[in-house]
Amino acid sequence: MALLQPPVAVTPASEEVVARLDEELRAAVRRDGIDPQREVEAVRRRAAALVREHDERSLTGVVAPVGDADALVAELVARVAGFGPLQPLLEDPTVEEIWINGADRVFVARQGRHELTNLVLSEAQVADLVERMLASTGRRIDLSRPFVDAMLPAGHRLHVVLQGIARGFAAVNIRKFVVRASLLDDLVQLGALTPAAARFLDAAVRAGLNLLVSGGTQVGKTTLLNCLAAAIPGGERVISAEEVFEIRFPHPDWVAMQTRQEGLEGTGEVRLRDLVKESLRMRPSRLIVGEVRAEECLDLLLALNAGIPGMCTLHANSAREALAKACVLPLLAGENISARFVVPTVAASVDLVVHLALDPYGVRRVTEIVAVPGRLEGEVIETEALFAWRGGALRRATGLPPRLDRFERVGIDVVGLLHDAEREAG
Repeated sequence: MALLQPPVAVTPASEEVVARLDEELRAAVRRDGIDPQREVEAVRRRAAALVREHDERSLTGVVAPVGDADALVAELVARVAGFGPLQPLLEDPTVEEIWINGADRVFVARQGRHELTNLVLSEAQVADLVERMLASTGRRIDLSRPFVDAMLPAGHRLHVVLQGIARGFAAVNIRKFVVRASLLDDLVQLGALTPAAARFLDAAVRAGLNLLVSGGTQVGKTTLLNCLAAAIPGGERVISAEEVFEIRFPHPDWVAMQTRQEGLEGTGEVRLRDLVKESLRMRPSRLIVGEVRAEECLDLLLALNAGIPGMCTLHANSAREALAKACVLPLLAGENISARFVVPTVAASVDLVVHLALDPYGVRRVTEIVAVPGRLEGEVIETEALFAWRGGALRRATGLPPRLDRFERVGIDVVGLLHDAEREAG
């Protein structure tokens, strides 16, 4: 594991200066009614003015000079408007994820590989960071609810598990929102998808097929979901539901909803299942669920089976395992839900499974696109491979997608499109 350079540190000689300017900056922010989490530039301007004023006073010998004014401004902004020692890592575009395994064990992930930093925090700093992060999200964590999912102002996803549940320390994960792709063509440029597969997926979305995006952790499921959602025609009404806001794509008629944890009184919780049910009352043309993890899978399947096109993500190791998991999760909804009902419902509701994986070099790629024609062999859902990973590349296979009439309805010759993909593959 490589060691990273620590963030810019203030020398001990200037710590007194920093502490005083920090206090003055916080007072100015409070006085001017600035929200430090959302008005970072306003905080930066006031920090720069304070440092400039301090520099001018240092010429008279009244106060000690500072060696690097820009570094001092950055330090003050990180303390007041950012997240202190973690702020340089949050601003580093190469860092994809940050996690804390104890005050002296701060890790980051770059290109799918994790590295131990030499950043050392105190337990008090970790507690303060968690408190400040949660203060910006409106969510809480305490002994009665010792873990939390939240979204930071910059779009990064925060997950915290309190000490006591995590042995010896509070476990903190920050999954950064790093925009690398917003369209299927962007994924082609990144090497995650072939041009032929991208054209097919674009056609499948426009035709209104139901897509299940599967893969492991941090393989790019949400990024692919965003790119697929960007292909939805502008004349359709989109409703999305997720644990925390991660879905982002341009669309003129889109309502995004997220869950809410219960309040101090133990009431007011809004579950993902509630959102899926509520979305059906909002006249959706498309339904998007950020990630299916539990009994909400049943409500999603019922919506898809009722004729509302949709898409979602799901953790799985292959397209086949994703379908198997989609058959198991609805059973969590209650004892009256049986596999005899769920399996044929999955077969009739899911049209395509798009599977992603992370290669040994940290590159995220689509490795399977599987069609679900709606047939069962016993209790096993039949599938047809449309694109498969062979010879180190995603290549056209022999299968055809279901619901060819939907492609025809929007003027797409999908058979010809797939034949072109075969010719391109040689």
